[in-house]
Amino acid sequence: MNDVDGPERTFAALPPAHGRGFASSWWGQAWLKALEDTALDGQQLKKGRRLAREGRVGAVSVRPGRITAVVQDRDSTAYRSDVLLQQLTEAEWDRFLDMASERSGHIAALLDREMPPHLVEDAAAAGVELLPGIGDLEPECSCEAWDHCPHTGALCYQVARLLDQDPFVLLLLRGRDERRLLDELQVRSTARAVHEADGADPEPDSLAGQGLPRGVRADEAFAARDILPPLPPPPPLPAEPGLPPSLDSETDPVPGVDPAALEVLAADSAVRAFAMLADALSEGHERQPVAIGLTPGQDAVRLAAGTRPDEQVSARLASASGRQRADLDAAVRAWRYGGPAALAVFDEEWLPGPEELVRARAQLAAAWEEGEGPQLRAANNRWTATASGAQLRYGRDGRWWPYRKERGRWLPAGPADDDPAGALAGALSDA
Repeated sequence: MNDVDGPERTFAALPPAHGRGFASSWWGQAWLKALEDTALDGQQLKKGRRLAREGRVGAVSVRPGRITAVVQDRDSTAYRSDVLLQQLTEAEWDRFLDMASERSGHIAALLDREMPPHLVEDAAAAGVELLPGIGDLEPECSCEAWDHCPHTGALCYQVARLLDQDPFVLLLLRGRDERRLLDELQVRSTARAVHEADGADPEPDSLAGQGLPRGVRADEAFAARDILPPLPPPPPLPAEPGLPPSLDSETDPVPGVDPAALEVLAADSAVRAFAMLADALSEGHERQPVAIGLTPGQDAVRLAAGTRPDEQVSARLASASGRQRADLDAAVRAWRYGGPAALAVFDEEWLPGPEELVRARAQLAAAWEEGEGPQLRAANNRWTATASGAQLRYGRDGRWWPYRKERGRWLPAGPADDDPAGALAGALSDA
């Protein structure tokens, strides 16, 4: 076994242990499993566990390849006990450092005093065994026992408690202290980042070698949660959207750029950014469903509804929406009453199914007292009050949208209402 001079850490004697277990971390339990699988006499380990539980292990010294402590027997006789573990070779450390520097989660876990299973598994895949196995923990004791005695057993049980607190104890035992290990990881991580920034292809890993994109494993991202800086506080909501700069200058625009259209887009972007920020800062925002994206035609109507475009830009928006200019004005009117849902009712005539038709007719029958309701002529999802020039359109969302006839065209006359009488009254009063 290796026993060379090197960095050393000394841990003060731990108080007596209460409860049954000595290790709560999985790597601490793996350490004890290696001890218990190695010892030939289980009774000696039971005595050692009892000594450790009673607080009879003195200060523990850890250095590469060796842990040492003075252990008192129950009759107060003191023994120097050592447990040796093979150090990793330089080649093994190189492989471990290369592996760990490739994954930020490994470094994050170590900084968080954690040794997640995937770190140990990745190290093993690189040919580096971090945790001891059967026969790896070699005892030496001044009681001159040739196998694990109660004193070396007590020392190992005490080290399991230290490993729970700090896995760097194991890495020091394997040959690297914390400062040197982190410095070497930093150097390799920096070199890798510079190498990639210079445009050189990084060494392919198992995914990149298959032509798949690189990424960060979920467990690595989760492991980094406690060492990353906190998110900054959310920005305050300004009083109103910002004003885009004016593009009216003496300089001619480059070919293909329409300054008026660009000003419309800039003003729209400012309004949308303001609305998105207000929505994000509102209570319960995280529980709201994700908004459905708009088609290019719907977005053209939205742009026309939210800005004041000139004639030329309006013509371009009408073309982009697939409408004539007058039809775009009517679509903008619908949008202002209810956004995408109102625009869908404006554009679409559809036939309600049997259940929807029953529900719609029940709502109409309940909306007015008997004999007081208007005469309605039904056609698909549209009920027209022929005597008043008003119309109710039944939306797929189960709401009623009022329309009014103007210059021979049915145009939106108000927002939706769950009550058909209320929707119709709004259309008539507006007229």
